Amino acid sequence: MITATITAKGQITIPAEVRSALGLDVGDRVVFDEITPGNFVFKPAQKIPVTVLKGMFGKPKKVVSIAQMNATIAMRGAQAHITK
Repeated sequence: MITATITAKGQITIPAEVRSALGLDVGDRVVFDEITPGNFVFKPAQKIPVTVLKGMFGKPKKVVSIAQMNATIAMRGAQAHITK
């Protein structure tokens, strides 16, 4: 049996052999599914590749550069600050 201790902040360290068995790495997310009242399954969260998002919003009507985006963000941010 593998155990872990809960800290005062409610955190635990997942033992290395569990991380390895689940294929978990730094930054990965996990889910806790309640299968019956008070009983949970701990498993890696589904990893969705960014390529799934391709085409979700269709082709842009107008192509803009990063510099244009940043300028617009700065301008709108300045306007929001003035009006409030």
